[in-house]
Amino acid sequence: ILFFFSFPFNPLSFSPSSIVLFDTFVNILSHNLGEPAYEADVAQLEYKLVAGEHGLVIRVKGFNHKLPLLFQLIIDYLSDFSFTPAVFEMITEQLKKTYFNILIKPETLAKDVRLLILEHGRWSMIDKYQTLMKGLSIESLSSFVKAFKSQLFVEGLVQGNFTS
Repeated sequence: ILFFFSFPFNPLSFSPSSIVLFDTFVNILSHNLGEPAYEADVAQLEYKLVAGEHGLVIRVKGFNHKLPLLFQLIIDYLSDFSFTPAVFEMITEQLKKTYFNILIKPETLAKDVRLLILEHGRWSMIDKYQTLMKGLSIESLSSFVKAFKSQLFVEGLVQGNFTS
């Protein structure tokens, strides 16, 4: 069974800080799910959260009747999103390294420049890295998440032998 749910949101049309805040939000959400979703991992259920170009994508996959419970766990953590300052610092440092590693690889930088030319309203990895290096505040992430959740709607696809 494969659940594929998209929470459309277009951070690309806002600013580089919106994109960085969105990446931070998705990374913190993934971090928060690590321990509670461990049992699902042991049961060979998979989930993936992606900060895509058009919003948050949640992909849940596996052969088990407990798959909807894993999806519900993710939704619960999304709706009751919280974080500590230590987790915020850890994730922003991790994002700095990720963005920097993208910038030093010629092939990924070339892809970013190509997409920047082709897609109107896209922000470059350099813009995102500079925004992150200037610093983000916990308050800005909290207000971003509140705005994100206020506009939330779902598009979904379920494949496989799914009943109930």
